[in-house]
Amino acid sequence: MRPARWLALGSLLALAGLLEGRLVGEEEAGFGECDRFFYAGTPPAGLAAEAHVKICQRFEGAERFATLYSRWDRIPVYSAFRAARPAAAGAEPRWLVEPQIDDPTSHLEEASDEADAVTSVNSLGSQQALSTDYLDSDDQRGQVYPVSLSDDFQVATFALTNAAPMAPSFRERWYRDLRSLMERALTPQCGGGADLYILAGAVPSRRKVKDRVAIPAFVWLAACCAAPGAGWAMGFVQHARDGDIIEDVMVPELEKLLPSSPRLFQDNCGEAQQDTERMKKILEVVNQVQDEERTVQTKEDARSLSGPQSQGSALLPPEPAEEGRGLLGKLMGLLATPVTKLFQLLYYVAVGVLKNIMYVLWFVTKQVCNGIESCLYRLGSATISYFLAIGEELASIPWKVLKVMVKIIRAILRILCCLLKAVCRVLGIPVRVLVDVATFPMHTIGAVPLVCKDIAMGLGGTLSLLFDAAFGTVGSLFQVIFSICKRIGYRVTFDNSGEL
Repeated sequence: MRPARWLALGSLLALAGLLEGRLVGEEEAGFGECDRFFYAGTPPAGLAAEAHVKICQRFEGAERFATLYSRWDRIPVYSAFRAARPAAAGAEPRWLVEPQIDDPTSHLEEASDEADAVTSVNSLGSQQALSTDYLDSDDQRGQVYPVSLSDDFQVATFALTNAAPMAPSFRERWYRDLRSLMERALTPQCGGGADLYILAGAVPSRRKVKDRVAIPAFVWLAACCAAPGAGWAMGFVQHARDGDIIEDVMVPELEKLLPSSPRLFQDNCGEAQQDTERMKKILEVVNQVQDEERTVQTKEDARSLSGPQSQGSALLPPEPAEEGRGLLGKLMGLLATPVTKLFQLLYYVAVGVLKNIMYVLWFVTKQVCNGIESCLYRLGSATISYFLAIGEELASIPWKVLKVMVKIIRAILRILCCLLKAVCRVLGIPVRVLVDVATFPMHTIGAVPLVCKDIAMGLGGTLSLLFDAAFGTVGSLFQVIFSICKRIGYRVTFDNSGEL
């Protein structure tokens, strides 16, 4: 980032506070910078759906926990966080909303106070729950990631995207049991919680508050201890039915209870290397917590429904009192409402004017910075381009000279090669003639024996022919004479025989 942009970013932070995005884009595989709240940096597989939105819950510029929020049920599917030192009780918090769930174009990019978001967010509450959804209802806002397990009391966990409708007694038991398990079992058995990853969620039922916010059928928690050589994984379920206490389950069994049977932890939190002894110790504490819960329920059943709250209610976030006001209180409230609304309107107008002034100043500052930056950038680019062009030309001169010299040398070599070929061809004619003349006597002398042999063979053949002719002639004459004599002798013999 260039210095001018750093200056602009610093001005923005000074004028408008931290405006870092908290909604995670659908194209991202995880939860962005909030992936560190998941074991092996991998969110659960199989729970995300089209109606869900991923939120990296931030406060004061730091990531606090991650939430997968259902815009259809208007309750969190789960919240992921790391084990922290439980916080002490504090003042009444103000519930927060996530403006960009309802209005992606809103300038409020982090969780904001619901009262501030009403006037600046379009269609607020169209896809998320509001505090008004819980008015005149038997259910209260119950945190899926309980405030009793967080070190950010009053702030980060008090987001309506981290809340689901819970009956007061159920909410009290949920907070109390989780705090007991965290302090007595989970954190001590995981090296003080340094490597403890936790998922807490709610499974919606068919019942809804004001036909908007789904009431959980049960809430659940899954813990994964990634301590080297001492890891383990455990799950817990608490149904919303009266009298039910928290139940311990193994993580694979918990996954079967959840919709679509997801995979909560990658490699089941290192299942092959889990420490069973630590898991047994955790189960012992779970049994103790369950026994204590049964004792508390027995005592509460003996009290009147209108009696005071149990000591465990100290763990609950305070809720504004909406009931028990008398007629006079209602009348005073009715008369004070216009005045209050007028002051609110004036306050919103003043805040809006101040914000617009700040936005105008920021816009002017940004434009001036962008103009100066653009001019400096263009001047620098032109200067650099000029020197680069000169440098390229200077650097190319030796290369071009070398290319010309190489071409000249190649041409000279081609000329010499052609001359040598011509000389060789001219000299090739007399050389062949001389070689033929020089080799003629040798060929002639070498041919004399062959000629003599042929002459001798010819003479021998002639003599043989003459002898054959002579002997044939003589033999023929003798044959003729013998034939004549034979005939003459036969006749003499025949004639003599007649005379006798």
